[in-house]
Amino acid sequence: LCENAGIMGEYFRQQLASLQSPFIKTIRGKGLLNAIVIDHPNPDAAWNLCIEMMHHGLIAKPTHGDKIRFAPPLIITKDEIDQCILIIAKSLSILD
Repeated sequence: LCENAGIMGEYFRQQLASLQSPFIKTIRGKGLLNAIVIDHPNPDAAWNLCIEMMHHGLIAKPTHGDKIRFAPPLIITKDEIDQCILIIAKSLSILD
């Protein structure tokens, strides 16, 4: 599980970076505990993004106003991460 968390966490962060969203200011994490910092003039943008992701099947926790935490299960697969990235990409469109 520890090895998978390290490998999948790195893959998750790489895929987030590949989105090249102007709304993702920072990507950080270790293993599968990851976070993004949202850069948007609306102080509720992180909350709204989490609600939109939830409607598409991805649960994430907004925190400290502009941060979103992701903590997937330790057994997550590459295909499941790809599905998460698709949901995040789709949901980011509400911030336009």
